[in-house]
Amino acid sequence: MAGTYRAVMLTKKGGPEVLQVVELPIEPPGPGQLRVRVRAAGVGSTDLIMLTGSYLYAPKIPFVPGYEVAGVVDAIGAGVTGFEIGERVAALTVYGSFAELLIREAEHFLPIPEGVSDRDAAAVILNYVTAWQMIHRVAKVQPGRTALVTGAAGGVGTAALQLLRLAGVKTYGAASAPKHDLLRSLGAVPIDYRTGSIDRLMRAMEPAGVDYAFDAVGGANTSRCMGALRHGGTLVGFGFMGASTKLSQLAMFANIFIGARLRRRVGTFYGITMLYRKNPQPLREDLPKIFALLAAKKIDPLLQTTLPLVEARQAIELLASGSAEGKIVLTNG
Repeated sequence: MAGTYRAVMLTKKGGPEVLQVVELPIEPPGPGQLRVRVRAAGVGSTDLIMLTGSYLYAPKIPFVPGYEVAGVVDAIGAGVTGFEIGERVAALTVYGSFAELLIREAEHFLPIPEGVSDRDAAAVILNYVTAWQMIHRVAKVQPGRTALVTGAAGGVGTAALQLLRLAGVKTYGAASAPKHDLLRSLGAVPIDYRTGSIDRLMRAMEPAGVDYAFDAVGGANTSRCMGALRHGGTLVGFGFMGASTKLSQLAMFANIFIGARLRRRVGTFYGITMLYRKNPQPLREDLPKIFALLAAKKIDPLLQTTLPLVEARQAIELLASGSAEGKIVLTNG
């Protein structure tokens, strides 16, 4: 098929500067596949990790990054049913969405309902499904209980605060003081982690400990989060913000799975892609729930800015600077 499309390629390990705009040939979808014209792609911390070449679920470099996508069906491969040309769809892609076109197996795509924009759809796939599944599938939270969220001002953190509020859980959010107004607006009680150990700060407000802790930091913070839990409480670790080496990651996992049991807590680790590769059905069930909450304006993806799709490098630079306080979305057309 004649013609080309633009994509942002990760060409080698490095910083945002290794992302380059390239022209790729337009190919037809294969059997069982859809070709989707990308309208919006979310940008997140996992895209930063991919620059290091250490992300477990990324293909070999060079490749096109982009973890979540919203677009329209552009071509349908042989044997595919249930989709129409021009239909709006979304997917957890893990890679490939920083491009004007994307080809992937049809089973990965779900329809975007009326009342949800392409931009907002792309903004919620990774963060909100992650938060939803940790809260409802892993921790199985109950209304009237208490929870601690670390990294509370981040993408998954702010999603978790909103979903925990909807679940009727009293939530404490750990973040630096300048972000406390944001946490309050999302229904959380803010904790300044810079003023002391999170377990002591938490116990000062909940002497018996909280029922659930969702820890984005890892590393030494995992033990402190366990200390913030009541006996029998549940710790869910996610992300690797505080565990930058394989040794520290192994120590974190040992602490979550073994240390928690020794301290009479329940510890587990959650990763959206890990679960999705094992069984895609939970995401297929949960993403429509998130879209419904979005359409009903019960959640807010807290968009900071949108940039043209081919400016993915600038978006990653903004994310890497640490100055982003909301979701960044790339748009196309």
